[in-house]
Amino acid sequence: MLIEHLHALQDHFGHLATRHLRALAHRMGLPMAAVFETATFYAHFDIVDDDEAPPPPVTIRVCDSLSCQLAGAAQLKASLQAGVDARQVRVINAPCMGRCHEAPVVEVGHRHLGSATVAAVEAVLAAGDLSPEAIDWQRLAAYQAEGGFTLLADLRAGRVSVDQLAGMLEAAGLRGLGGAGFPTFRKWGFVRAEPAPRYMVINADEGEPGTIKDRHYLERSPHQFLEGALISAAVVDAKATYIYLRDEYPGLHHVLHEAIAELEAAGLATPGDIVLRRGAGAYICGEESALIESLEGKPG
Repeated sequence: MLIEHLHALQDHFGHLATRHLRALAHRMGLPMAAVFETATFYAHFDIVDDDEAPPPPVTIRVCDSLSCQLAGAAQLKASLQAGVDARQVRVINAPCMGRCHEAPVVEVGHRHLGSATVAAVEAVLAAGDLSPEAIDWQRLAAYQAEGGFTLLADLRAGRVSVDQLAGMLEAAGLRGLGGAGFPTFRKWGFVRAEPAPRYMVINADEGEPGTIKDRHYLERSPHQFLEGALISAAVVDAKATYIYLRDEYPGLHHVLHEAIAELEAAGLATPGDIVLRRGAGAYICGEESALIESLEGKPG
């Protein structure tokens, strides 16, 4: 929970003063060195000394991935820096924001602008709405009307067995995309054979430039994804499922948070079955071992 607590402090104060880190270390019973090491590892935490001025209240992040660089991100950043009051606004580079199809991309506060221009950024600053853009996503009732959660209900009621599901996966030919093309049904079988307790971790930290498919589907059909997560967790008898979502997707974080709440309200999941965790701006945490380290509150 260390990174979640750091997020709470950063969100509230807009930075992390060393007094915040000392208080958090005391509260969690952790060495100050461990808290400081983790906080300074992640790009989205702003660490300042107690006697140091905090960063400006507004941060503009300009994506510097290949797509955005080709679309003029460097020139856009220079123009923005020349036109803002540095006491109120800072302009910094940021890694891929998962919107390569609308480069160059800028994040003003937590609001993303595709095909960004200086005029568009100035309009957002003038309006003062720096929250994530609204996302139109499929709610639980609409997903259930299409037959959603039927398979999960059949599995829980015993109308479909784990072996039958494995057979469905084998027949479908579903394979991993890591390069080896390993059959998914075999992976699930290996996990189920391991001693309990078992935990499932879902990597939603797609940091490679151009890898924007996860955000596209999760923003539109979160319950389809969540049903799949609950089914796979049931098959391998996982005690809990952790979703590690990159912090560059604040709007999607809100969607998944609400979707999980809908599941819990409908009795399809209990609190703690699915836990949503935020990354903090570290490209390396898309790699599985670094991701797990981050989930445990460590540098990736």
